[in-house]
Amino acid sequence: MAISTEIPKTVDWQGKQVPVYPMQTISFERLLSQEPAEIEKLVHCCQTEGYFYLNLQGIDGRRMLQDQQKTLDLMHKFFESPLEAKNEFGLVSPHLGYEPVGSRTGVLENTKDGYEMIKVSRDEIQRLDPHLPHIIKNGYDISILENSIAGSNIITKSILSALSTGLGLTGASRFENSHRNDRPSTSTLAMMHYIPSDPKIATNIGHQKHTDISSLTLLFSEQWGMQVRPPRAREFGFVEPKPGCAIVNVGDSLRFASGHTMQSCIHRVVPFDPTEHRYSIAYFLRAEDDTMFTDSEGRYITAGQWHDEKFFAFTTDAETQAKAPSSMLLGGMRETDDDEYKLSAPTPAIAKETKVEA
Repeated sequence: MAISTEIPKTVDWQGKQVPVYPMQTISFERLLSQEPAEIEKLVHCCQTEGYFYLNLQGIDGRRMLQDQQKTLDLMHKFFESPLEAKNEFGLVSPHLGYEPVGSRTGVLENTKDGYEMIKVSRDEIQRLDPHLPHIIKNGYDISILENSIAGSNIITKSILSALSTGLGLTGASRFENSHRNDRPSTSTLAMMHYIPSDPKIATNIGHQKHTDISSLTLLFSEQWGMQVRPPRAREFGFVEPKPGCAIVNVGDSLRFASGHTMQSCIHRVVPFDPTEHRYSIAYFLRAEDDTMFTDSEGRYITAGQWHDEKFFAFTTDAETQAKAPSSMLLGGMRETDDDEYKLSAPTPAIAKETKVEA
């Protein structure tokens, strides 16, 4: 089945009509039941678009939705704390700690990112005394993080299992056998707060275009802002938030593990409403650190090495990023050069005078 090129709707954004790309919806309940038609639909989504809605409104998924609401409350408490208290935690490792606004390259040329983030790894939350900020290091908040991470892990591992079944994989070749719970990995829950920012004047804007390092990303967001660029599409378009659903996208590691037959999702985040605070929760399911695969440059490397190299590329300046392999940020996915829609970057004079404070 070919990818549909139909664009059923657009949305007005910055004075332009920007596409809102359609997405298939996969039922979590049907995946749990291993229904052949749903598994076939899942495989097709991952091999063509690389993303889909996951309907969690059945009895097996409702608790996961409730967990995310509790996680959102925890995020408000953390992000509304003084900057000194958040920086006290710091960035412990690439997959654990706090990153303030402006830690990475922004969505526009010569800008920094427009979000702050706290990351808690799956390996860390399992420890008897997990390393967490004092603000949220109490029994109640730790239980919220445990439930959110455990639920997200169950969801993404169920998807991996269904993909293995759909592709006829058996034994050690099944995807979930390189994502075992008792082996070290960089699987992480990332909680992000995007600050209000107007692309015409701000210097901290959104999240640059990229594919994810992960095998699968499970994203919860009730607000507009995420844009995707489907394979063969000429421009970025928005993803509409859908109540009762998460968004799932294929990351680099699963693309590599599938022999490059699955599509990593090129995406970015932009300010849809420049006046609002935007919050999102992402669980990055990643392969065991010592899992071997062939990356987008044809190298036979470990999942851990790919993670570290790409994280470094994310956090360096634009000049250093330009020296990295061209496939690093996009995981080997290609995009056309005739992007019809581009954000208008602030002029240097305005940007200098209107710096957004963290």
